[in-house]
Amino acid sequence: MGMAAESQFHVLAVDDSLVDRKWIEKILKTSSFQVTVVDSVSKALEFLGLQEAEQERKVNLIITDYSMPGMTGYDLLRKIKESTSLKDIPVVIMSSENIPSRINRCLEEGAEDFFLKPVQLSDVNKLRPHLLGWRTLVEI
Repeated sequence: MGMAAESQFHVLAVDDSLVDRKWIEKILKTSSFQVTVVDSVSKALEFLGLQEAEQERKVNLIITDYSMPGMTGYDLLRKIKESTSLKDIPVVIMSSENIPSRINRCLEEGAEDFFLKPVQLSDVNKLRPHLLGWRTLVEI
């Protein structure tokens, strides 16, 4: 697994906090992912909608904050899982609050994982097996 292979993995990160967006972008880039950061669920959905047409910039994973004004990360997760064209994209939720019932609800709705903030490099390394297209790449 060289760097070249990794850079084709595109992660969409969603967080309303500027500080957190900068941080997640930094650690994802450190792990050589391609990153798009947006500050709300509606912007994420807009990006994914524009995206469907151009398969070139396919998103291999979405990492989203749970608590955001308006629509939450849970709402985004549900919208992704209810969409025929997007439901295969893995979603990871992150939150600064360790609330087991919330974590379980997200996992039950189909989230791949739930990270507590601040997200660490070791968490980002756990994303790899969840990436859309990862298994096919490993099998080659």
